[in-house]
Amino acid sequence: MEVEEVVLLAEDGTPIGTAPKAAVHTDHTPLHLAFSCYVFDDQHRLLVTRRAATKRTWPDVWTNSACGHPGPGEQIEDAVRRRLASELGLNISLVTPVLPDFRYRAVMPNGIVENEICPVFQATVAPGITPSPDPDEVGEYRWIPWAEFSSQVLSGAFEVSPWCRLQVQELAELDSGRWRP
Repeated sequence: MEVEEVVLLAEDGTPIGTAPKAAVHTDHTPLHLAFSCYVFDDQHRLLVTRRAATKRTWPDVWTNSACGHPGPGEQIEDAVRRRLASELGLNISLVTPVLPDFRYRAVMPNGIVENEICPVFQATVAPGITPSPDPDEVGEYRWIPWAEFSSQVLSGAFEVSPWCRLQVQELAELDSGRWRP
C-alpha cells in the first residue's frame, strides 16, 4: 500500500518537503498544501457532505463537497479531480479556482490542528449525475441551494467545518464575476 504524502510549505507558501499524511495532523501540524471544492448541479444546488465518522479530523462534521491534499509534484487541479472521483465518484473535467489564496488554521477540541494553505475551487456536475460516495470518506450527502446553505452557515443555523465556515464567509463577499454558484 502506497503512503499518501502531503506537501509541506514555508510561511510564504513555498514547498519545503513532504511528509506522510497520517503523521502530519497532530497537535503541532506543520503548514501544508490542501484544497477544497464546492460542487454544484445544474439547478445551482451545492453538494454538501458529512465527513465519515472514522475521519481523523472533524469526523461526522458537515462541510463543503470535497477536500484533500495534492501529492508531491501533482498539479492542484488534477488533485481536485482525483479526489472528486475517489471520494464522491464524480468525474469532472473543469475545476475553477475561486479563492486561490485561502489559508486557515483550526484546532479540534482534542488538540489536533489543521494548518493549511487551501485554494478553493468550484465545479459543476452534468445533469443527472448522482454521487456515489466512498463510505470511508463521506457519511452522507445532500444537495442544498447555495443561497439557503450560505445563509444558514453565516447565521450559525448550519454547523459546518471551520474551513467551510471561513470559506463561505469569503465567498459571500466575492462579486459575481469570480463566483457564480
